[in-house]
Amino acid sequence: MISTAELFRKYGTPAQNGAPYLTKVEIPFAMILAWDRSISVHSISCHKLVAKNMKAALTGILKEYGPLKIQQLGINIYGGCFNYRKMRGGTDWSRHSWGVAIDLDPERNQLHETHLTARFAKPDYKKMIDIFYDNGFVSLGREKDYDWMHFEIGS
Repeated sequence: MISTAELFRKYGTPAQNGAPYLTKVEIPFAMILAWDRSISVHSISCHKLVAKNMKAALTGILKEYGPLKIQQLGINIYGGCFNYRKMRGGTDWSRHSWGVAIDLDPERNQLHETHLTARFAKPDYKKMIDIFYDNGFVSLGREKDYDWMHFEIGS
């Protein structure tokens, strides 16, 4: 996992509007917003240095699961990428402040859930998590057994 100091060195200083370093990535499958499922999400804003990785991970997930299975598993429920803020309950910058992390299906993979209750800890999601790893991301669920919704760039 990448340290905050390494994030500053490689990805710069977080900016409230993110404009200096953000780019849009078209999502290769239909997504919906977690807190308002009537809203479709077609693109996400992420750091330009991880855009290729993000697109490859999402494309790999589509190839592995297909649109129907993605929807059935809730992988299409978007919880956010760029969000300028501190970590919940902490003083360190959230990885979302750089746009180098993505949250999926936050309602069924809440922050303090472990492998006992988090949806993404189930065997159906192993390939999805592996695809994120194959594209340079790590899963906090797999690494620390909490925040199973969260995938962040590893270096």
